Amino acid sequence: MSEVESISRAERAGRRREAVAPSAPHSVLERYYPSREARPGFVSNLFDAAAPHYDWVCRVMAFGSGQSYRRQALVRAGFTPGMRALDIATGTGLIARSAAAMLDGRGGMVGVDASIGMLREAEKHVGMPLVQGLAEGLPFRSGSFDFASMGYALRHMADLGVAFRECLRVLKPGGRLLILEISRPRSPLGLWTTRAYLRRVLPVLARVGTWSGAAATLTRYHWDTIADCVPPETIVRALQTSGLVDVEHRVIAGLMSEYVAARPPA
Repeated sequence: MSEVESISRAERAGRRREAVAPSAPHSVLERYYPSREARPGFVSNLFDAAAPHYDWVCRVMAFGSGQSYRRQALVRAGFTPGMRALDIATGTGLIARSAAAMLDGRGGMVGVDASIGMLREAEKHVGMPLVQGLAEGLPFRSGSFDFASMGYALRHMADLGVAFRECLRVLKPGGRLLILEISRPRSPLGLWTTRAYLRRVLPVLARVGTWSGAAATLTRYHWDTIADCVPPETIVRALQTSGLVDVEHRVIAGLMSEYVAARPPA
């Protein structure tokens, strides 16, 4: 590698570090949007356009095992019948669908999402109340829920600290929080395999299977946000400094991250 090339890469890395806000989940991804301020609009438009194909993409991405895994994660996090739950960034309601059978008519669930396109798709599959809103400004009263969940949306938040403090606020004392996320595999083989599938193979499958350019872009963006996301240690620290307690981070199959926390009891 030449000295000029080395300096150029170092400068680019420095600019990426500077582009990270104190609580941003990842740096500005200039191939998609030019600034932090432009990111919310890009994300909203992307999910609106890809919404009709989102369930298809998720099924292919998880090889059909996604709903079973979500149910297991809810159980591990302490979700039980009778709870009033909030699904943050609900998307098409995949977590809510997994939770519905567990509620067995007791308790209830509410979904909130920034994308109107996603909410329209969710309406086709779930009977719960759906509200348009951001995780950083949840449109609910303080202390409203026994349980809150967020599935694979942490990377799309503008500010983790603000979002986590909002989770804390809407939970009742002792209420539980579950965040599902995909983390970069630590093993070189796992990293290479995951990157190849999510960044190369899945976009092609999405383009062919859905005839949607937005769906293909969503899959590429999915991997790029995973690759550039802050490490789990930073997320755990952000949860703790937000005021949440009993914070745990579990890794399933070297790839699936589960963050569990709680609002302190009264």
